[in-house]
Amino acid sequence: MNVKHAKTIAAKKNEDGNKIKFSDIIKDPAIRERWEKVRKFFFLRESTYDMTNRCNIRCDGCYYYEGEKQFAKENGTPEQWRSLVKSERERGITYVVLAGAEPSLVPRLCQVCFEEIPLGCIASNGFKRIPESVGYKIHISVWGNDETSLRVRNAKHLLEKQIRNYAGDPRAVFVYTFTRENINEIYDIMEVLSKQDGKITFNTFSAPVGYTGKLRHDRQSLSLTRKTMMDILIKYPDNVLFSPYNVVAHTHSSSLHELYGCSYPRMNPSTDIGLGRSFRQYRTDLSWDRSASCCVPDTDCADCRHYAAGSAVVTARLYRHATDAESFKAWLDYVDTYLAVWVMGYEKGESLLDHMTPPPEFAL
Repeated sequence: MNVKHAKTIAAKKNEDGNKIKFSDIIKDPAIRERWEKVRKFFFLRESTYDMTNRCNIRCDGCYYYEGEKQFAKENGTPEQWRSLVKSERERGITYVVLAGAEPSLVPRLCQVCFEEIPLGCIASNGFKRIPESVGYKIHISVWGNDETSLRVRNAKHLLEKQIRNYAGDPRAVFVYTFTRENINEIYDIMEVLSKQDGKITFNTFSAPVGYTGKLRHDRQSLSLTRKTMMDILIKYPDNVLFSPYNVVAHTHSSSLHELYGCSYPRMNPSTDIGLGRSFRQYRTDLSWDRSASCCVPDTDCADCRHYAAGSAVVTARLYRHATDAESFKAWLDYVDTYLAVWVMGYEKGESLLDHMTPPPEFAL
């Protein structure tokens, strides 16, 4: 999020033919209020951590069980994890993402991380409840209805278990991953979750490297996913943590890397600023490899539309959106959504735009 660039770069012109200044854009009271709201969180600096190589279910298209990271020896020693997270804090990391196979299987390690860096998120399948003492956001993955969960994830009555574990829990955000097969199942899921006043955000299945299965999207399924996301946004505004610009970014025919340029080290050789300098992706043996480091390792970058990737990739392109009021409103909506999904206590506001607008320099 480069404020200096936002103030100096403006490609579009006003009615007088002059370049639009950033100072003119934020004269709008609604824009200024949202800008002041989100800029307070520019201190967030993330890294991710594989907590365990074990899982209590096995899903088709799982990112963890691809590549070399799954074979790293698991380190279950709390004090060694504490030492790592302390060193991360000293390195300037202010936000942790706990992932891997299934972090809920190692609650003590999650607790240690929370005690050292209190801002963070846990990616979980929701099969087992994480103790309330771990005050991170918890992202609970939903891949369809119970029939689909049994077929794709080998888990019976998974949504029922997830709701039983996390109904009414302010940490919980259900993450519905749209695949080529489950697009219309979101309507049944929303009926169930809305009755529990559950919060949900959307993910678009992004194929692991070499994946050729049925979950991978094509142009037709991306178009239908886009229409469905917008429909759900309208029908369930109090439950859905998403915005029209999130829909655009994550259902475009081009990947996030093609649209915005990926900031994670795996695709970004620069070590000067931002994620290229600070981000690390630790394996279960507490090692890391810069050449493989990204938010969801072993994803096919040419197919990446992952919600976790967008949380950094899109937000890092502040300067590109600070060219006119509509583009900047779209970016603010995206950042407001990202913070509501990832930060405990942050409340998403009403979207500044109620319609889709294209990414700068790209058509819808």
